[in-house]
Amino acid sequence: MRKALIPVLTVVAALVVIWYVAAVALNSAWAYNKAGRANIELTFSDLVKDTLSQEKPRLPAPHQVGIEIWKTTVEKKITSKRSLVYHGWITLSSTLLGFAIGTSMGILLAVGIVHNRAMDMSVMPWAIASQTIPILAIAPMIIVVLNSIGIQGLLPKAIISAYLSFFPVVVGMVKGLRSPDRMELDLLKTYNATRSETFWKLRLPSSMPYLFASLKIGIAASLVGAIVGELPTGAVQGLGARLLAGSYYGQTIQIWSALLSAAVLAALLVAIINLLQQVTLKRMGMA
Repeated sequence: MRKALIPVLTVVAALVVIWYVAAVALNSAWAYNKAGRANIELTFSDLVKDTLSQEKPRLPAPHQVGIEIWKTTVEKKITSKRSLVYHGWITLSSTLLGFAIGTSMGILLAVGIVHNRAMDMSVMPWAIASQTIPILAIAPMIIVVLNSIGIQGLLPKAIISAYLSFFPVVVGMVKGLRSPDRMELDLLKTYNATRSETFWKLRLPSSMPYLFASLKIGIAASLVGAIVGELPTGAVQGLGARLLAGSYYGQTIQIWSALLSAAVLAALLVAIINLLQQVTLKRMGMA
């Protein structure tokens, strides 16, 4: 455990130091501007103190973001509209629903692509082409179209999440289902195994490492989709709404606290999938 933690903590410490240095450098212009108007000569210590305590800094210091996260999580009721836990739950709900839709669709498409040459030649190119469309361009269209037919709330954001998460699952699952080599497939043929038996006893178990690898990418992409889905609607709930509100009023500390919260949420979701992967592969005798 110690050997695993030391490199991680070293990188984190280096990033924090770089963050503080960048905060001093980016916020110094405003500090010098205030000192010039007041005819005050700033010492280095005064400069550092000012740049790390500004109300609306260009780049908030790590401790400012940490204090904001503490105030909006621990010191706020989870039902409060100012609570990051509340907004995080709204975004997480869209993320999980979109991830479930995208994963189910991706697995079904992958199975069809592997077992049907027509789908392989037609669906796969379209799946690839769909990812060339910027999500920021298509998200408002999805929201507007669904709103026009009375579909609002969680589902439109979930669809955007599904749009981003299904592609990694399709690609990973196709690769996994095709991973058995010719000798293994020929062996099942000698046992007169049907296509269904080959799928359940060989192709599907062989695809599990590929599936979990793509699920880790998909869950992170799904979270991004949920946040992006909140931006074009002027939402008042969710981490995307916190980003919007911070942008409107120049609250950079609020913006960074929402961003860091989203990053922590993504890390937790990936860690959960990683745990499921370890348990599943161990029970299958593959780990």
